[in-house]
Parts: sequence; structure tokens; C-alpha cells
Amino acid sequence: MSLMKRVSAEFLGTFWLVFGGCGAAVLAAAFPQLGIGFVGVALAFGLTVMTMCFAVGHISGGHFNPAVTIGLAVAKRFPWSNVAAYIAVQVLGAIVASGVLFAIASGKPGFVVGGFAANGFGEHSPGGYTIESALLAEGVLTFMFLMIILGATDKRAPAGFAPIAIGLGLTLIHLIGIPVTNLSVNPARSTGPAVVVGGWALQQLWLFWVVPIIGGAIAGFAYPWLAAEEVPKSRAAHA
Repeated sequence: MSLMKRVSAEFLGTFWLVFGGCGAAVLAAAFPQLGIGFVGVALAFGLTVMTMCFAVGHISGGHFNPAVTIGLAVAKRFPWSNVAAYIAVQVLGAIVASGVLFAIASGKPGFVVGGFAANGFGEHSPGGYTIESALLAEGVLTFMFLMIILGATDKRAPAGFAPIAIGLGLTLIHLIGIPVTNLSVNPARSTGPAVVVGGWALQQLWLFWVVPIIGGAIAGFAYPWLAAEEVPKSRAAHA
């Protein structure tokens, strides 16, 4: 598959992740009478990833997230030569999705941008959590997300079920992390809404790039070590 087709699939997948997940937060969760709440938003993010992994995962690998791309490269599951191209289109897809979402949301009389599903800490955390809590939550949850991805896509894992495990994993991660930071674990997802909101969202964006990438990279080292098949001592002695 050509690089152009693969990055096009990554653009589409990241667009859908941000449009679907953040769209559920901006358009539906903002209205209590619709009954979706933060549980519905968590499910929306999981469903976007699951559906796009099934739809285009066989084309691009279904990353839709710079932290995933880097984590897979560290784990030697993805070539470093393609990392920059993947990250560029992921960010572009997130920004375009946020722009389309803004155009839809602003069609409602009295619309105010507000948080626009942007990620934040301190006074911009949904639950008022500190920067220390944000650092720990984003790092641990991104690490666990990459461990789920690497394990579910391992050649020894049951074939065909990876998108389900990944989608459900992302849902669970959002159920944990939304109150802390609105949950990122994805620098592209954070960048799109931050561009729309500007100001504080752009000032705090550094955390939602640095920490998920570190968490993903650590998983990229940890999973290969954990999953490595051990050579029996008797066989090693004859090698």
C-alpha cells in the first residue's frame, strides 16, 4: 500500500475520532436532556476508534494518534521513516474535524465556544485536578492504551478482535480520565479543539503532547520485553 493511501486513511480515521468523540461532547453531552453524559462521550471515543480500525486499519494500521505511532515505532512495529508523515496528517485531520464541528455548533443561536472539549488541568480540568494529577493520569492511561494496542495486535492474539479490544480500552480509559483532563492520550485529538479555543487551551497543550508521547514510548519498550518468548535453557545450551 502506498504511503499516500496510508496517510489518507490516517487522516480519515483521525478526523472521525475527533469529530465523533469531541462532537458527542460539544453537541450532545452539553444538553442533559439528551442523556448521554460523560459515559456517552467515553463510548463515542471508543466507537470512533473501533469503527475506523475495522474500516481502514488494514490500510494504515489504524493509529489515528501520534502517541500510538511513536509507541509502535519504538516497539519496532512501524518504520521510523513514516512517523513524521503519519503525525502530520493526524494533526491535520484533528484540526479539520474541529473546524467542521465548530461550524456546526456555531449554527445554534447563542452559541459560545467555551471549553469545546479541549483538554486542560487546574481551573480547566472538569474536576479541578492539579497539573500533577494530569501528568500522572495522561502518562499512565496512554501507557495502558499502548499496552492494549500492542497486545491486541500481537500475532499470537486472537485474529480479528483487535479493534474491539482497542475501542473498549479507549472507552474505559475515558471513563477514568475525563474528570481529570477531559482525557487526551492523543496529541492530535488535543490539538484540534485547542486551535478552536485558543488562549489557555494552547498554553496547556504542551502537556498533552509531551506526556502521551512519553507514556506511549515507555509502552513501546515494555511490551516487547513482557511478550518476548523465552528460549528454554536446554535449547539455549545447544545453541
